[in-house]
Amino acid sequence: MQKTLNRPVELPAAGAAAPAAESLRDRLTRWRYHYWPDHLLGEVLAKRWMETAIPVAVLVFVVIGLSQLLPNFFSPFSLASNGRQAGEIGFIVFGMALVMIVGGIDLSVGSMFALTNFTALFLMHVLGWPVLGAVAVTLLVGALLGAVNGVLIGFFRLRAFLTTLITLIIYRAMYDLAIADYATAIAGGFPESSVWEAIGNGGWFGVPTVVWCYALVAVFGHIFLTRLRPGWHITAIGGSRRSAYNTGIAVRRTVALTYVASGVLTAVGGVFFASRLATAGGDIGVGLEVLVLTAAVIGGISLGGGKGSVMKAMVGTLIVLLVINGMTSLSLHGGFNRMVLASILILAAVIDIRWLKNRHRIVSKVYVSPTYHALAPLPSTEPDCGTAWAQNDKLRSVKVIGLGRIEGPEDVILDRHDNLYAGSRHGDIIRFFPPEYERMEVYAHIGGTPLGMAFDRQDNLYVCSGGMGLYRVTPQRVVEKVTDETNRNYLSVNDDSRLRLADDLDITDDGRIFFSEATVRYEMHEWATDGLEARGNGRIICYDTRNGKTHTVIRDLQFPNGVCIASDGMSFLFAETWGCCVKRHWFDGPKAGTTEFVLQNLPGFPDNINNSSDGHYWMSLVGMRCPALDLAWRMPGFRQRMAKQVPRDEWLFPNINTGCVLKFNEQGEVLETLWDLGGENHPMITSMREHRGHLYLGGIMNNRIGRYTLAGADPDFVQYDRRWGKTS
Repeated sequence: MQKTLNRPVELPAAGAAAPAAESLRDRLTRWRYHYWPDHLLGEVLAKRWMETAIPVAVLVFVVIGLSQLLPNFFSPFSLASNGRQAGEIGFIVFGMALVMIVGGIDLSVGSMFALTNFTALFLMHVLGWPVLGAVAVTLLVGALLGAVNGVLIGFFRLRAFLTTLITLIIYRAMYDLAIADYATAIAGGFPESSVWEAIGNGGWFGVPTVVWCYALVAVFGHIFLTRLRPGWHITAIGGSRRSAYNTGIAVRRTVALTYVASGVLTAVGGVFFASRLATAGGDIGVGLEVLVLTAAVIGGISLGGGKGSVMKAMVGTLIVLLVINGMTSLSLHGGFNRMVLASILILAAVIDIRWLKNRHRIVSKVYVSPTYHALAPLPSTEPDCGTAWAQNDKLRSVKVIGLGRIEGPEDVILDRHDNLYAGSRHGDIIRFFPPEYERMEVYAHIGGTPLGMAFDRQDNLYVCSGGMGLYRVTPQRVVEKVTDETNRNYLSVNDDSRLRLADDLDITDDGRIFFSEATVRYEMHEWATDGLEARGNGRIICYDTRNGKTHTVIRDLQFPNGVCIASDGMSFLFAETWGCCVKRHWFDGPKAGTTEFVLQNLPGFPDNINNSSDGHYWMSLVGMRCPALDLAWRMPGFRQRMAKQVPRDEWLFPNINTGCVLKFNEQGEVLETLWDLGGENHPMITSMREHRGHLYLGGIMNNRIGRYTLAGADPDFVQYDRRWGKTS
C-alpha cells in the first residue's frame, strides 16, 4: 500500500546541503503560519455555497430571535401555518428567481397571483368544475399572462422593468373588474370536493400538502438549473447576453420562456392560496411583488443576472415570511411592516451590488496566504568558485529550431524516428521533421497548455495539459482524455479532485503513470502567486493504465515538477520548484512509501528531469534564486501585507531569468552545468532531452527550441528505445 507524504522528517541524501540554523523567532513564525489555518478563510469565502451561507445565517438568527419573542413559535399549528404560506409564496419567489437569473425582473407577479387566484375560485365556486380541470386551466391562465411579458421582453426586447410595471397595472385592472361582478358568487359557493380541501389544508405526516409539492418542484428546479442544458442557458444569458447569443443559445426564446415559467409558478401559488382561504378580496396580491422581490434579493439572487439557485430562493422566502409574520404576531402596525420590508430590500440590494462588484477583489486578498519558507544560504555560482556550479556560456551558441514559429514549448521530446515534438501555448503539439527540423506541422490539438510529455511502449504520446489533465495521442494521432481528476482529500476545503495544473510525467515498466500537479489552489496563469505563498499546494498523482484508476501519492509539495523514473524501476525522482530541491520517492520494493532528498539548496528553481545517456539525469533550472525573495520567504507577514496592499503586477515574484541545465547522479552530486548567462538563446529553460548526442531545450516563455551538441555523448541514445528495450 502506498503512503501519502505529509511533511515527514526526511533524511538528507549524500551531498545535500544542511539547512541554515533556525532561531527561536523563526521557529515560532514557522509554527504560527504552518498550524494556524489562514488559508482556510480565503478558501471558504471563495466557495460558491458561501453566497447561500450568509442568508442561511440570517435565517438562523431570525428563527432564534422569533423563538425567544413568540412563545408558541415552534408549536405544530404555527409551523404548519408558516409552512403553508411559505410554500405558496415560495412558488412565486422561484418564478421571480428564474426571471432575475436570466437578467430580467417581473413586477406583475402580484397582479398575476390575484388573477390566477380568481380563476381557480371562479371555476370551482361558480362554475363547479372538477379540481383537475380547474387547476389545469388556472395554470394555463398563468402561462398566458407570463407569455405576454415574455413576448414583449424576450422577442420585442422591451425593458423588463417598464413592461412588467405596465402589465401589473393592466392585470390589476382586469382583476378589479372581475371581482366586481363575481365576488359575491364566489363567496356564496362551497364546492363539495375533498381533493380541493386537501390541496389547501391537507397534508401527510403533519406536513402540509403545499410543502410537499414545493419540495418536489425545488428538487426539480435544482436539477434543472445545475444539471440540464436549458438551466445552463438561463444562467449564461444572465451572465452575458451577447456572449450567450454568440455561442448559439436561443436568447429571445429562453428569456420569453422564463416569464412563462414565472406565470405558471405564480399560478401554482394562486391555486394553493385559493384552496386554503377561498377569498377574492380587493387587496389580494397588493404589494406581493415587493415581498417576492425582497425574498429573492435577500436570498442571494443577483439583480444583475447570472447568479442564483433554488436554495437561495427558498432561504430568502423563509426569512421574509418569518419577519413579516413575526411583526404581525407582535401586533405591529401594517405600515411599519411595509417600511421594514422596504428597508430590507434596499439593504439587500446595496449588499448585492457592492458584493458583486468587489467580491473577487476581497476574496483574492484574503485567499493569498503565505507561509514561512526558509532556504539555506545561496551556494556560489561565480566562475571561479571551483565547483560544478561555476557559471559558463556553453549554451550561448546552441542551434535554434523553429524561431518565431512556436510559442511556449515547455517540454520537448523525440521519438525513435528522430521526430521532435513540443507543445505550444495554443494547445497544439507541434512536430518537427529531421534531420534539420525546418519542416513542421501540427501533430495534434489537445487544448489547454501542453506541458510534460512521455512515450509508452506502444508509442502513445502522453501529455500533461495545464488546466485540463492527462491526455494521450495515439500513433494514429487520435487525442484521448486519460484523466482529469483524482481522489479528493476530504480534509481540504477546496475540492481538489479536479486537476488544475498537471505539468510533468513519466511511465513505469508496468504501465503506471506518475505525474505532478504543481498546485491545487491556483490556475496555471497564477503560478507566480503560488510561489509567493510557498505553502506546498502541489502533489504527485498516479494513473494506472491497467485498471484506469487515479489516486494521489504525495501531497503538500512546493510546486512539484520534473517526474522521472529512477534506474531501479521502483522509485522516481521529482523536483520541488519553490523548495529548490530534488527528492526520490519509492513506490515499490522494501522502501515503498518513503521519500528522501537527492539535491537540496539549489541556486535556482528546478523544473523537468530526464535521463542522460550515461545513466545520470539532466535537469533544468527555470530561473535563479535571489536574496530578496529568499529573505521575503522567511517573512510571511510581509508577503501577506504585500498581497493585500500592493497591486498584483508589483508583487515580489520568483525571478525567471537566466537559463541553466545541470547533470546530476542519484547520490546527489552535480556533475556538470550548462549556462546561458546573456539569455540570448534561452533566457529560461523548463526542459531538456538528450537524443543521439544532442541536448534539445525547451522553455515555456520562449519562442524557439534549442539544440546543443554534447561532447562524448552516446550518438545512438534514444531515451524510450533504451527504456523499453527497443532498437532504432
